Amino acid sequence: MKTILAILKQAGGWHHGLYLKIENPPYMELVIEAMDESGPMGLPAISVCHYGEQNGDLMRDPEMCFELGLADGPHLNVFYYRNDYLGEEQWSRNIVRDHYVHLVQLHEQHERFAKTWDNNLRLQGFAEAFDPHKHIRG
Repeated sequence: MKTILAILKQAGGWHHGLYLKIENPPYMELVIEAMDESGPMGLPAISVCHYGEQNGDLMRDPEMCFELGLADGPHLNVFYYRNDYLGEEQWSRNIVRDHYVHLVQLHEQHERFAKTWDNNLRLQGFAEAFDPHKHIRG
């Protein structure tokens, strides 16, 4: 997730209340925001999402949630995927009844999708479209 990490760096890093909305026509806007709750390993978490609209409702297409780790350099570790148009919501890592659950194959699938999506964001120029003076809220 090099593109997302580059955008976070330009924004001054993760912090509570972080909210970035990047408009980059003709692509759907990209929203990156700090989550109120930590990820499954207790690390800071972010949501990365493209939003569309259907019948007046915001639709995630997709949303992925990541923990931000700093050991051995900044990195993002996915734990959640959602696509409202497909009716899919998946947790590949989570805390269930006070126990850590890691669905290895699903997590690997999420990692592959995240890598492809991040490459698409890079090719579509989202890092260049991000203007810290215009897009930072929170």
